[in-house]
Amino acid sequence: MSDERLVEIESKLAHQEQALIELNDVLTNQQETIMTLERLFASMIERMAELDDAGAENPREDQQPPHY
Repeated sequence: MSDERLVEIESKLAHQEQALIELNDVLTNQQETIMTLERLFASMIERMAELDDAGAENPREDQQPPHY
């Protein structure tokens, strides 16, 4: 194998290793974002359920029953 060919292969390997590191960083950041969004979504669902429960106990006075 010629020295030129070996240098080319080593160069490609170095670029692939760098790309792998960068992709891993992006994937890690995306996973952190997903986890944050999941926590926020769960919190919103809980809050909506609380508001729905509070609304069921205290119907609005100006709200007509469904048979009207």
